[in-house]
Amino acid sequence: MSFSSIIKIFLPKDKVFFSLFEEVATTLVQMGDTFKSALNEKDLVKRDALLKSLEELEHKNDETTHRIFIELGSNFITPLDREDIHYLATSLDDIADYIWGAAKRVVNYQIDDQHNTLEAYAEIICKAIKAINTAIHALRDMKDLRAITAACVTVNSLENAADDLLDTTMMRLFSSNISAVELIKQKDIFQMLEVVTDKCEDAANVVESIIIKYA
Repeated sequence: MSFSSIIKIFLPKDKVFFSLFEEVATTLVQMGDTFKSALNEKDLVKRDALLKSLEELEHKNDETTHRIFIELGSNFITPLDREDIHYLATSLDDIADYIWGAAKRVVNYQIDDQHNTLEAYAEIICKAIKAINTAIHALRDMKDLRAITAACVTVNSLENAADDLLDTTMMRLFSSNISAVELIKQKDIFQMLEVVTDKCEDAANVVESIIIKYA
């Protein structure tokens, strides 16, 4: 092995890791936009088709996350601590997993959402994901720390809004006259949607910890 080849092994693969994180974030934005479009679609056939299409994006995200772990295992030196890379990759993957989980529930349960709660959650999730996307793309050079911090604060605020929405929705559900089966289905879906925002906040917290450590 030549000396130059040995040197390359020890060089940080900044572009590789940051490019892969950006790819994951971009896929998440596509998932958020599709999810929002689906839950605003009044034609149930079209809505279900859009929701089912999220499976392909979720698989795409899994593949990119797997590539991150492969790079992590094959590089001696990384641009961020190995633990931070692992935490960030896992937290972003969780967002995709839970969006797809929520989408499957909406398709399977076919609830009667008279108060447009699904649309309200989709709006919150979509905004949170776009804020995360902003933060992830700014991580490469960390020149605009204010933008990263602002994006993370936005995600935290949106998660609080999702908590409030869940509280209001649960109170309404348990004071309604709907059947027990319908109540259980709606409760499961809305709690899952709130978990999506929790996962967004988890990712934002990882980003914040990274900029505190490296900025």
